Amino acid sequence: MTAAKENQTTRRRAPAMTPEERRAMIIQTAIPLIAECGAAVTTAKIARAAGIGEGTIFRVFADKDELLQACIAEALSPEHAVRELDAIDVSQPLLDRLAEAAEALQAHMSRMGAILGSLGHRGGKHPGTVRGAGRDESTTRIRAALAELLEPDQAALRRPPEQIAALFFGLLFTQPRTENEPDLTPQELVEFFLHGALSGGAK
Repeated sequence: MTAAKENQTTRRRAPAMTPEERRAMIIQTAIPLIAECGAAVTTAKIARAAGIGEGTIFRVFADKDELLQACIAEALSPEHAVRELDAIDVSQPLLDRLAEAAEALQAHMSRMGAILGSLGHRGGKHPGTVRGAGRDESTTRIRAALAELLEPDQAALRRPPEQIAALFFGLLFTQPRTENEPDLTPQELVEFFLHGALSGGAK
């Protein structure tokens, strides 16, 4: 059998994606393009990036607007962030655990901001229910995952893990920006959160 025929056989034998798998693949391909181009991105461009025909998009999405809505839902979904938090090794020191968590959640917020910012007409508003989780439930799930990271050090905490998690989550969302100072790294942010504003020698 020639190499060309072998390749054709391999392609024929490759299992076809289910509609849900194809839908997920298209969404993952589209998100960075939407972040770059906003609503002006074309389905033809998304199809080229995904290596599929444009018609394939419309076999799993009714139209472009449905695809955009699905990408917003994916960007706002807590699923990816919760998985990353659950994967953090709890045997590490608390500072290292929280630094990893801060990095994961900042990436999550960047994804949200990139998509909502590029689709400015949507005003950055959470589009209601996302995979069964609205904004409040999404926040609750992320806070619960943070609380689990804190539980091994519960005896050393001044407040319950759930309250510490809520404070930490709030700090990540409201970190102030200053003109003359660079943003804190995740490690610096966690050190400040755990040890406060005073230097080691201050009374």
